[in-house]
Amino acid sequence: MQAKDRELLRKLPKTDLHVHLDGSVKPSTLVELAEAQGIALPAAGANGMRPYMSVGEECGSLVDYLSKFHWVSQVLHTEDALERAAFELAEQVAQHNVRYVEVRLGPQLHRGKGLTVDEVLLAAVRGLKRGEAAFGVKGRVIAACLRNHPVAANREVVEAAVRLRDRGVAAVDLAGPEAGYPPEQHKEAFAPAIRAGLPITIHAGEAAGAESVRGALLALGARRIGHGVRTKEDEATLELVKERRIPLEMCPVSNIQTKASPGWDRYPIREYVEQGLAVTVNTDNLTVSDTDMTKEYGLLMEKFGFTLQEIGQLIVNGVEAAFLDETEKSALRRQIVHELQGYGISAV
Repeated sequence: MQAKDRELLRKLPKTDLHVHLDGSVKPSTLVELAEAQGIALPAAGANGMRPYMSVGEECGSLVDYLSKFHWVSQVLHTEDALERAAFELAEQVAQHNVRYVEVRLGPQLHRGKGLTVDEVLLAAVRGLKRGEAAFGVKGRVIAACLRNHPVAANREVVEAAVRLRDRGVAAVDLAGPEAGYPPEQHKEAFAPAIRAGLPITIHAGEAAGAESVRGALLALGARRIGHGVRTKEDEATLELVKERRIPLEMCPVSNIQTKASPGWDRYPIREYVEQGLAVTVNTDNLTVSDTDMTKEYGLLMEKFGFTLQEIGQLIVNGVEAAFLDETEKSALRRQIVHELQGYGISAV
């Protein structure tokens, strides 16, 4: 892709609905936080730590991918560190003209120094609010439960998210290893969100097949599916997703790296778009995947021949799928559609 085309993509207004806080910490920030907290790292400086935090194109498996979270997981246990990471995430996505971002974090993973679930979530919210003030990126937090955590621990996260829904927490999620941990196991944990009408998005169809997607929809009431790459493996599940207009939060670079799809030639995003599914495009992890929204859309143009008009529709799909109230969503929609029109892109 030529530099001028990449720059045009960078300028387009965008959303990112699926990005993890701990997978998006800058190497320089990890180094500074580790030094301040007295944590010894295996290499010196940001460049030295980068290979320990990013998979590049050589990722062999999901296990390899997840290993890149290890060192960051040591430093995100204070309110200041969490707030800083969220603020800097907003700064990073603003460089690619992302106007709205939903940031995921699993609160139970950040309590090593005594923070409560609420304190973890609100620290991230504060960072995003600072980011909005500084960079114009509207941000919300998605509280992630973990499949391999006890139901009681996940219910604690869901109850906190319900309490904080008017303070910057937009939804709840279920992440972690799909194999051996079907969504149905966590139905009780998600009950408070279902009763309160708090939006639910579930990681599914990434490391497991279409049955994981179906369970997320039928057992947990998911309004969106995180990744959903393998939805096509069952025709009935594919039809259910299509019938309910369930947005898929696809993350192309990450999906190839984790082997959710065996390669670009088998990646089903073009197929899903042509079948009328509500596809959105996202980054998953800025640092671990060494990606950004400009790169994600550029690859779709290079690998699948997506036109700028089609990219514009994917961007608007992201707006429509956002977990915002209708007033905020309408304002975001008007802003993004207007800007796209300025580039000759008419999306509806």
